[in-house]
Amino acid sequence: MSIELKPHAYDPATRPELFEGVVARRVIAFLIDFVILSIPVVFVSMFIFVIGIVTLGLGFFFYALLWPAMVIWAICYYGFTLSGPASATVGMRVMDIEMRTWYGEPCYFLLGAVHAVVFWITVSALTPFILLVFLFNERRRCLHDMLVGTVVINNEMRAASLR
Repeated sequence: MSIELKPHAYDPATRPELFEGVVARRVIAFLIDFVILSIPVVFVSMFIFVIGIVTLGLGFFFYALLWPAMVIWAICYYGFTLSGPASATVGMRVMDIEMRTWYGEPCYFLLGAVHAVVFWITVSALTPFILLVFLFNERRRCLHDMLVGTVVINNEMRAASLR
């Protein structure tokens, strides 16, 4: 088994159309995904509230399960959508971008789940200003992208239209 480093698959000097406008599209995709993740949580919260009223307060203890359920829901959402055939979340598909490994392979479930966890940890621990790392590299990768070995690019249809 060989452990040799693979070269970067996407070079911004030779294929700039893959990186054009990705940052703005990525922000909008995140907002779309945030709304998609929030809708079930809001409905479950309202359901727990109603159950709490009906059970004279006993149902409010289900709020203790809401936080772990939200984390599991978010990890599964990112893992399953990023490991799908489009290698993108719903928001990323709407914005015509996709996530790939730095050597060009599509994402898989564990990579998508770890990417989400590392994103939330870096933003929480190092402040949202850590997202500005994309300004200092040519592939427009954020810190969490570098840590897990991913790159976000325009999908082939959008890249072809930008050529």
